[in-house]
This record gives sequence, C-alpha cells and structure tokens, in this order.
Amino acid sequence: MKKFTLCLKMSFISALCVFFYAFSNPDPLEQYAGFLQKTFTDHYDSAQESNQIKRYELNVTNNGFCRYKRYFNNGKTEYFAFKLSKFKDMDYYGNTASGKLYLHTKGDDVIVQTYKDRGGDVDSMATQIIIPLKNMEAEDLNQIRDNLEQIVKIPAQPAKEVAKVEE
Repeated sequence: MKKFTLCLKMSFISALCVFFYAFSNPDPLEQYAGFLQKTFTDHYDSAQESNQIKRYELNVTNNGFCRYKRYFNNGKTEYFAFKLSKFKDMDYYGNTASGKLYLHTKGDDVIVQTYKDRGGDVDSMATQIIIPLKNMEAEDLNQIRDNLEQIVKIPAQPAKEVAKVEE
C-alpha cells in the first residue's frame, strides 16, 4: 500500500507541475521580439527602394538581435545587425502612409557589412539602422518604442557554462 501511495503522490505532483508550467508566462524577450518581428514584417515598405533593392531580409530573433540584409540589383549586399538591448532611441521621419524608422543605439553597436561593392568588402560600425515602413500610426510607433524599451530593461542572462569533458 505504501508503494501505491508513493506512486500516487508522485503522479499528483508531476501533474501539478505540468499544470503550472502550462499556465506560466513565456520568456518576455520572445514576446517582445515576436511583436517587433510581426510589426516590421507587416509594415515594411519595399516600394521605397524597389528600383534599387532586389530583395531583403529583416529578422528580429528570440535571442534579442535585429538583422537587416538588403540585396541590391547590381549584386551589392548590405548587412546591418545589433543587439536590441543596446537600443537607445528611435525617430520616425515621414507620415502615416510612408516613412523611415531610425533605430539609434547607445554607441557604435550596429554591425555594418557590405559585400561586392565597388570599394571592396567593408566591415564597420554605426550608431543607427534605418528601416523603411508604411501604414504607421502613432500608436504603432509607441508600441515599437515600448517593446524596445522593455527589452533594454530585461537583465542580461549570464552565458551558459559548457561542461568540460576530461578524457
């Protein structure tokens, strides 16, 4: 009977843990990054650069990076990336129909790489990234700012230690 009671207790505790885990909050960074990814995807304005840009990639990752890559018709490629926790401020120049979002960082935190350019491949750092957007209302811009500010407030996660295997 003791084994049955022990098994019953363990089953109940396991079920309780699964229940609480099901209703726990997901990682806040993933929530904010997901909102930013959806907003940037929905409002990206390729028409502002359609005569120069063949295609683009704009990603906000769950680990807190914003990556923007543009492929030009002449073969040149530009790549911009920054850690969202380095966000400082933003500006939007334009109107509700079309404009450019300037995301400023705390310092030279934006990685800029160009490939197949006439001047050669260049790696540099910048303080801002510019994203062309359309159909942006003031409320949308406020939500973008709020999400970016919430990401900055998230404490930095310590790097995971890698277990050393001794032979």
